[in-house]
Amino acid sequence: MSRIGRKPIPIPQGVKVQVDGATVRAEGPKGKLAQPVPSGLSAKVENNVLVISRAGDDRKVRALHGLARALVANMVSGVKNGFEKKLEIVGIGYRAQLQGRAIQLALGYSHPIVFPLPEGVTAEIDKQTAITLRGPDKAVLGETAARLRMLRKPDPYKGKGIKYADEVIRRKVGKKAGAGAK
Repeated sequence: MSRIGRKPIPIPQGVKVQVDGATVRAEGPKGKLAQPVPSGLSAKVENNVLVISRAGDDRKVRALHGLARALVANMVSGVKNGFEKKLEIVGIGYRAQLQGRAIQLALGYSHPIVFPLPEGVTAEIDKQTAITLRGPDKAVLGETAARLRMLRKPDPYKGKGIKYADEVIRRKVGKKAGAGAK
Protein backbone atom coordinates (compact mmCIF):
# COMPACT_ATOMS: atom_id res chain seq x y z
CA MET A 1 0.00 0.00 0.00
CA SER A 2 1.15 3.53 -0.71
CA ARG A 3 3.04 4.97 2.23
CA ILE A 4 2.06 8.53 1.40
CA GLY A 5 -1.48 7.63 0.32
CA ARG A 6 -2.43 5.95 3.58
CA LYS A 7 -1.24 8.81 5.82
CA PRO A 8 -4.23 10.71 7.24
CA ILE A 9 -4.48 14.44 6.59
CA PRO A 10 -5.09 16.41 9.81
CA ILE A 11 -7.61 19.23 9.39
CA PRO A 12 -6.34 22.37 11.18
CA GLN A 13 -8.48 24.78 13.20
CA GLY A 14 -10.39 27.27 11.04
CA VAL A 15 -10.53 25.01 7.97
CA LYS A 16 -13.76 23.39 6.77
CA VAL A 17 -13.46 20.29 4.59
CA GLN A 18 -16.40 18.74 2.72
CA VAL A 19 -16.50 15.65 0.53
CA ASP A 20 -19.06 15.92 -2.30
CA GLY A 21 -18.94 12.64 -4.19
CA ALA A 22 -15.61 12.63 -6.02
CA THR A 23 -14.66 16.20 -5.04
CA VAL A 24 -13.01 17.43 -1.85
CA ARG A 25 -13.68 21.08 -1.00
CA ALA A 26 -11.71 23.08 1.56
CA GLU A 27 -12.45 26.56 2.89
CA GLY A 28 -10.16 28.54 5.16
CA PRO A 29 -8.83 32.01 5.90
CA LYS A 30 -6.82 32.18 2.63
CA GLY A 31 -9.67 31.11 0.32
CA LYS A 32 -11.69 28.22 -1.09
CA LEU A 33 -10.33 25.35 -3.18
CA ALA A 34 -11.69 22.13 -4.65
CA GLN A 35 -9.80 19.02 -5.73
CA PRO A 36 -11.30 16.09 -7.67
CA VAL A 37 -10.46 12.60 -6.40
CA PRO A 38 -9.74 10.09 -9.21
CA SER A 39 -12.14 7.17 -9.73
CA GLY A 40 -11.21 4.16 -7.65
CA LEU A 41 -10.30 6.37 -4.68
CA SER A 42 -12.58 7.73 -1.98
CA ALA A 43 -12.22 10.43 0.65
CA LYS A 44 -13.77 10.45 4.14
CA VAL A 45 -13.69 12.92 7.00
CA GLU A 46 -13.71 11.26 10.41
CA ASN A 47 -12.90 13.00 13.74
CA ASN A 48 -11.04 15.99 12.24
CA VAL A 49 -8.92 13.83 9.93
CA LEU A 50 -9.29 13.33 6.18
CA VAL A 51 -8.44 9.86 4.84
CA ILE A 52 -7.97 8.93 1.18
CA SER A 53 -8.58 5.21 0.61
CA ARG A 54 -8.72 3.02 -2.46
CA ALA A 55 -11.25 0.39 -3.41
CA GLY A 56 -8.98 -2.12 -5.14
CA ASP A 57 -5.37 -2.87 -5.98
CA ASP A 58 -5.51 -1.97 -9.64
CA ARG A 59 -2.15 -0.66 -10.90
CA LYS A 60 -3.56 2.70 -12.05
CA VAL A 61 -5.40 3.30 -8.76
CA ARG A 62 -2.27 2.41 -6.75
CA ALA A 63 -0.28 4.90 -8.82
CA LEU A 64 -2.79 7.70 -8.17
CA HIS A 65 -3.23 7.04 -4.43
CA GLY A 66 -0.21 8.97 -3.17
CA LEU A 67 -0.71 11.74 -5.74
CA ALA A 68 -4.34 12.32 -4.75
CA ARG A 69 -3.42 12.42 -1.05
CA ALA A 70 -0.58 14.92 -1.70
CA LEU A 71 -2.82 17.20 -3.79
CA VAL A 72 -5.55 17.22 -1.13
CA ALA A 73 -2.97 17.81 1.64
CA ASN A 74 -1.53 20.78 -0.31
CA MET A 75 -5.04 22.15 -0.76
CA VAL A 76 -5.82 21.92 2.98
CA SER A 77 -2.45 23.49 3.85
CA GLY A 78 -2.95 26.22 1.24
CA VAL A 79 -6.31 27.44 2.52
CA LYS A 80 -4.87 27.60 6.06
CA ASN A 81 -1.37 29.10 5.55
CA GLY A 82 -0.99 29.73 1.83
CA PHE A 83 2.15 29.25 -0.27
CA GLU A 84 4.88 31.64 -1.34
CA LYS A 85 7.40 31.80 -4.21
CA LYS A 86 10.20 34.36 -4.36
CA LEU A 87 11.81 35.50 -7.59
CA GLU A 88 14.76 37.83 -8.15
CA ILE A 89 15.47 40.01 -11.16
CA VAL A 90 19.17 40.29 -11.98
CA GLY A 91 20.53 42.73 -14.56
CA ILE A 92 21.23 46.41 -15.05
CA GLY A 93 18.01 48.24 -15.91
CA TYR A 94 15.85 45.18 -15.25
CA ARG A 95 12.99 46.01 -12.90
CA ALA A 96 9.37 45.31 -12.03
CA GLN A 97 6.48 47.34 -10.67
CA LEU A 98 2.95 46.49 -9.67
CA GLN A 99 0.02 47.92 -11.65
CA GLY A 100 -3.23 46.74 -10.08
CA ARG A 101 -3.60 43.00 -10.87
CA ALA A 102 -0.59 42.98 -13.23
CA ILE A 103 3.18 43.27 -13.04
CA GLN A 104 4.97 45.59 -15.48
CA LEU A 105 8.48 44.38 -16.26
CA ALA A 106 11.44 46.05 -17.96
CA LEU A 107 13.68 43.16 -19.04
CA GLY A 108 15.94 44.64 -21.69
CA TYR A 109 13.47 44.33 -24.53
CA SER A 110 12.37 47.32 -26.63
CA HIS A 111 9.04 47.42 -24.81
CA PRO A 112 7.76 46.87 -21.25
CA ILE A 113 6.05 43.54 -20.58
CA VAL A 114 2.71 43.51 -18.73
CA PHE A 115 2.17 40.18 -16.93
CA PRO A 116 -1.43 39.72 -15.66
CA LEU A 117 -1.72 37.77 -12.38
CA PRO A 118 -4.19 34.87 -12.31
CA GLU A 119 -7.09 34.80 -9.87
CA GLY A 120 -5.99 33.96 -6.32
CA VAL A 121 -2.33 34.98 -6.77
CA THR A 122 -1.04 38.19 -5.22
CA ALA A 123 2.33 39.82 -5.80
CA GLU A 124 4.55 42.04 -3.71
CA ILE A 125 7.61 43.82 -5.15
CA ASP A 126 10.56 44.98 -3.03
CA LYS A 127 13.25 47.32 -4.39
CA GLN A 128 12.01 46.73 -7.98
CA THR A 129 14.06 43.50 -8.21
CA ALA A 130 12.47 41.06 -5.73
CA ILE A 131 9.03 39.61 -6.52
CA THR A 132 7.11 37.62 -3.90
CA LEU A 133 4.10 35.67 -5.16
CA ARG A 134 1.53 34.36 -2.66
CA GLY A 135 -1.58 32.23 -3.03
CA PRO A 136 -3.52 29.27 -1.62
CA ASP A 137 -3.21 26.99 -4.69
CA LYS A 138 0.30 25.53 -4.94
CA ALA A 139 -0.07 24.42 -8.56
CA VAL A 140 -1.32 27.80 -9.84
CA LEU A 141 1.38 29.60 -7.85
CA GLY A 142 4.16 27.41 -9.25
CA GLU A 143 2.82 27.79 -12.79
CA THR A 144 2.67 31.58 -12.42
CA ALA A 145 6.25 31.73 -11.09
CA ALA A 146 7.47 29.51 -13.95
CA ARG A 147 5.75 31.66 -16.59
CA LEU A 148 7.21 34.82 -15.04
CA ARG A 149 10.69 33.24 -15.09
CA MET A 150 10.26 32.23 -18.75
CA LEU A 151 9.92 35.88 -19.80
CA ARG A 152 13.72 36.20 -19.37
CA LYS A 153 15.45 33.01 -18.24
CA PRO A 154 18.76 33.46 -16.40
CA ASP A 155 21.74 33.74 -18.74
CA PRO A 156 24.53 31.23 -17.95
CA TYR A 157 27.29 33.73 -18.85
CA LYS A 158 26.33 36.85 -16.87
CA GLY A 159 23.42 35.54 -14.77
CA LYS A 160 21.02 38.21 -16.06
CA GLY A 161 17.30 37.40 -16.03
CA ILE A 162 14.56 36.28 -13.65
CA LYS A 163 15.49 33.48 -11.26
CA TYR A 164 14.01 31.82 -8.20
CA ALA A 165 15.45 33.24 -4.97
CA ASP A 166 16.96 29.89 -3.94
CA GLU A 167 18.13 28.96 -7.46
CA VAL A 168 21.85 28.71 -8.16
CA ILE A 169 22.83 29.62 -11.71
CA ARG A 170 25.77 27.58 -13.00
CA ARG A 171 28.05 30.00 -14.79
CA LYS A 172 29.86 29.20 -18.01
CA VAL A 173 33.27 30.60 -18.86
CA GLY A 174 33.13 33.01 -21.78
CA LYS A 175 35.64 33.41 -24.59
CA LYS A 176 39.18 34.18 -23.57
CA ALA A 177 40.64 37.34 -25.12
CA GLY A 178 43.30 36.42 -27.68
CA ALA A 179 43.12 32.67 -27.07
CA GLY A 180 44.16 30.76 -30.17
CA ALA A 181 44.49 33.86 -32.33
CA LYS A 182 47.76 34.19 -34.30
